[in-house]
Amino acid sequence: MGLTKSEIFTDEQNKLAVFFKALGHPARVAILQYIINQKACICNDLVDELGLAQATISQHLKELKNMGIIQGTIEGRSVCYCIDEKLWKQVQEEFNTFFNQNVKVTSCCS
Repeated sequence: MGLTKSEIFTDEQNKLAVFFKALGHPARVAILQYIINQKACICNDLVDELGLAQATISQHLKELKNMGIIQGTIEGRSVCYCIDEKLWKQVQEEFNTFFNQNVKVTSCCS
């Protein structure tokens, strides 16, 4: 049986790809920014804040939850979301490591 495509890459490469995929849609970026700017768990309706359909918001929240970057708790009939600060710091470190690589092109592109 052959390897799956993700098996040929390092754990770090796969982890970064998951992070980039989760952040690869502007709606997810907007959701994260909104939650971060609230400086607290949010229980109010993101539909009103972002102007997207409930189904769209739910799908993006699902992606962010699957990644683990946000957590959700049920309070009555609403779900409250907050950033998982530990994972947020981990993502931050992974991105910093990736983007702080020394890029030095000697000759190829002009």
